[in-house]
Amino acid sequence: MLPEGATTWVHHFGRGIGRFIVRPAFRVKLHGVERVPRDGALVVIANHSTMAEPQLLFGMLPRPSVFLVKAELFEAAGGLLGRFFRKLGQIPVKRGEVDRKPLVTAVGVLKEGGLVGVFPEGTRGAGDVANAERGAAWLVRSTGATVLPVATRGTLRPEGSGRRFRPRVDIMFGEPFTPEIGKGRAGLEQGTELLRGELAALVKTLDGWRAENGFDAPRRHK
Repeated sequence: MLPEGATTWVHHFGRGIGRFIVRPAFRVKLHGVERVPRDGALVVIANHSTMAEPQLLFGMLPRPSVFLVKAELFEAAGGLLGRFFRKLGQIPVKRGEVDRKPLVTAVGVLKEGGLVGVFPEGTRGAGDVANAERGAAWLVRSTGATVLPVATRGTLRPEGSGRRFRPRVDIMFGEPFTPEIGKGRAGLEQGTELLRGELAALVKTLDGWRAENGFDAPRRHK
């Protein structure tokens, strides 16, 4: 299921870019991709360090996906990029503003059994999910969708290192779960913290795996 205005062949073309053009720039290892439910309403929550994660996930997820994307990107190149994103099926979100329209669009996708991807941190950073916005929990509460946490590490260049050729990137898919999100603001805040904690724990697990196997640690922002 894609939102109104999307074109199926453009969507598949975009996934091909992520899989066959962006992915070869890295040495990507997928962990637990078999955990991704192949059908049904699914909210993917993922950490965010660089512009590479959205492109990689878009290509690597084994089913069509609709992501909430910051509206500024839709305005780039005189709006040409925005028209392309809409054909892909991506949904623009204005940061720092109360705007239910993109969430309502995402609800429509989920109610048709689609997949919606959310970066709950709201912006790029260290990717350790120290904070989260409430959009993902609101979507889950509104639709009863299953949640799948996904952690990515390796796209962010370690502090003090030079340019890297095809850096190792690990994408770890967690266990899907269907949380109960309570009513009202308190329920939404508790649900948001639950989702944040699940994603942060998965990121920590992936960090531990990479450390044990000798891969570089993520750069920490001060």
